[in-house]
Amino acid sequence: MPRFLKSPVPATEVRAARADVAERVHAILDDIRERGDEAVRQYSEKFDGWSPGSFRLTPDAIERIISGVPGTVLDDIRFVQEQVRTFARAQRDSMRDVEIETLPGVHLGHRHVPVAGAGAYVPGGRYPLTASAHMTIVTAKVAGVPRVAACTPPIRGEIPAATVAAMHLAGADEIYLLGGVQAVAALALGTETIGRVPMIAGPGNAYVAEAKRQLFGEVGIDLFAGPTEILVIADEHADPFVVAVDLLSQAEHGPDSPAVLVTTSEKLGREVAQHIERLLPGMPTKDFAEPAWRDHGEIVVADSLDEAFAIADSYASEHVEVLTENPRQALDKMHDYGALFLGEGTCVSYGDKVIGTNHVLPTRGAARYTGGLWVGKYLKTVTYQEVTDTSSSARLGEVCGRAARVELFEGHARSGDVRAAKYGKGTLPWNDEARA
Repeated sequence: MPRFLKSPVPATEVRAARADVAERVHAILDDIRERGDEAVRQYSEKFDGWSPGSFRLTPDAIERIISGVPGTVLDDIRFVQEQVRTFARAQRDSMRDVEIETLPGVHLGHRHVPVAGAGAYVPGGRYPLTASAHMTIVTAKVAGVPRVAACTPPIRGEIPAATVAAMHLAGADEIYLLGGVQAVAALALGTETIGRVPMIAGPGNAYVAEAKRQLFGEVGIDLFAGPTEILVIADEHADPFVVAVDLLSQAEHGPDSPAVLVTTSEKLGREVAQHIERLLPGMPTKDFAEPAWRDHGEIVVADSLDEAFAIADSYASEHVEVLTENPRQALDKMHDYGALFLGEGTCVSYGDKVIGTNHVLPTRGAARYTGGLWVGKYLKTVTYQEVTDTSSSARLGEVCGRAARVELFEGHARSGDVRAAKYGKGTLPWNDEARA
């Protein structure tokens, strides 16, 4: 049985906070649906103190902004984007179009077709999450999306120059300095000045995630990507200092970011807790990391590594680091996670910033039914069929007639009857009756 050395706040408190977010988001969406640009501008001014003549950056403005970004920053952006692009291309190459012949002259196939447009949300707020531009825009372009409209908020009234550079270098066709629920709503619903898109991708805070959830159906979304999560599986061979640092690396995202340790060693669990208490006071991001650890941090002791894997699966966490003697065991033992980080040589921060796999991943248990953002999310797998052999069409027509009448679909049956009669020996008694 697992034992908790540290537990989170009660789930009832978390649910109450989510209900309040849902209510506020619903009101904003209704207002933007009704008033369009006017409402978008009002909320941008209210939440970000930002109300320019146009939210969209012109090519000249983009060039001017990028010219002020240090060369090393631009070089690093290009390096990371190439890692993301290389992996996304490999993913795209793994997806083949298919066509088979199931009967003589009966051809069935599918093709992977990119969506006509995508909205890429790149978070800002306290942190300019430049890397999210790589993940959402580069991946969309590798998939072949012809129009990518990207949004990011200003930060304390300033333009996040590195983020704009990343969006441009990634291939964004339109760049808007606009954030929060108002940005997601403008992209999903369309306004007088912002064209709507078929789908929206990208992470965000609780409000952005809730906006995507409420708009799903009117617009496609990549997945539900709310406040970030980390779960570390560690055995007695793990370095407790490394474990503590890695847990705090994700806790700093926000005060509602869960950080969970599942370990087979109670000794290691207690040492990790001590390291965290020692490290937290000196963290520059303590104001986020401390409440995140206090309210959402957990340390769970398992009796065996198999139990630790099972516990981790029950969380279906966004990020799972496996710091054990044989970390690749997790590939066979686990199935509910957003992304695995195997061994001490890698970490969630690599996935977030530099390594090339996509960091837009499922949270809040969504990993039970979906993986993260990847090139396939921007593709629709659509089917087609063609029958060129008349005898096959006649055979299908006969079976279609019988199968449809079992379900009382007479119109469907007659479509089959027509082909059975035209290409075979079928008859159309219902047609004779109609003539008479």
